[in-house]
Amino acid sequence: METLTDKNMVSESLEETHAHQVESEIADQKSTQTNYIESIDSEEKDRETTPSEYKIMSYPADFTLEVLHEKFKKEEIIMPAFQRHFVWKRSQASKLIESFLLGLPVPPIFLYSKSDEELVVIDGQQRLKSVFSFFDGYFESEYNQFSDSKKRSPFKLVGLNEKSRFYNKSFNMLEDESCRKLKNSTLRSIIVNQMDPEDDTSMYNIFERLNTGGTLLTSQEIRNCIYYSPFIELLDEINECQSWKKIIGRKKRDPQRRDVELIVRFFAMRDISNYEKPMKNYLSKYMYNRRNITNKDLDDYRKIFYQTCDNVVNHLGEKPFHLRTGLNPPALDSVMAM
Repeated sequence: METLTDKNMVSESLEETHAHQVESEIADQKSTQTNYIESIDSEEKDRETTPSEYKIMSYPADFTLEVLHEKFKKEEIIMPAFQRHFVWKRSQASKLIESFLLGLPVPPIFLYSKSDEELVVIDGQQRLKSVFSFFDGYFESEYNQFSDSKKRSPFKLVGLNEKSRFYNKSFNMLEDESCRKLKNSTLRSIIVNQMDPEDDTSMYNIFERLNTGGTLLTSQEIRNCIYYSPFIELLDEINECQSWKKIIGRKKRDPQRRDVELIVRFFAMRDISNYEKPMKNYLSKYMYNRRNITNKDLDDYRKIFYQTCDNVVNHLGEKPFHLRTGLNPPALDSVMAM
């Protein structure tokens, strides 16, 4: 006879198998699409340049898990768009919850203070999502996100020793004492605040160096998080321009946002008089300065981009900047941005 434990093991095994399949498909897709942009030696060297010096204030805050959950629900804690996928297995999340219940130490998370009422998660997204999912009673895994049924599965603690008194328990099944202990457990948060210069540019470097999510983030993925604004939404919109797709030679979006970075280059290099090396910092400052862009400017940017792309395709044809192995960014800049 099949037991409840057997069913849990089968369910977890199927979930993990599906997750591996998804990861494999994404890896295969990336491996076949990573070379459509030529590497520029000078810009590759720029990526290794030392960032500017900052005056940074950091301090610890011992928030309880209940307080962190409330802050998240009130949108006082922000999960960056590119970090929202929950990739931990159910057993990993379960062991984290058990660590809190047993009083074991858990690594701290890092939060960037953008304002008095808004904290951006730099590092620790998987830990936070594990706790929040357990409190809410449902396991929000990557498997759930790709499931055709779109159903969330109940979050019960698995992957623990079967003799553990927490094994196969959901939050609502815990004893009152354990519930209180979990809600009152503290997760040390390191709050980072940039004092000088008075902008958020240091957050780019903090993300770049500190994030431990397992996948290296591209420059544009980091910018999309830090400088999110209507300008980012415009970039995503015009990235669907059919003439643009013919220019870069791609029908699908680049999951690492390098196609979007080319659009940022297009706009930024039109303002060439302000250009300063390295390119990655120049593009970051350009996006920072457009966080409060007006609707009129958005309309102007949209019109300029569409007109330019149509003119390039009409006069030069498809993939006009693919000089050797892929698209050459300086060649694109020299024609489209001038």
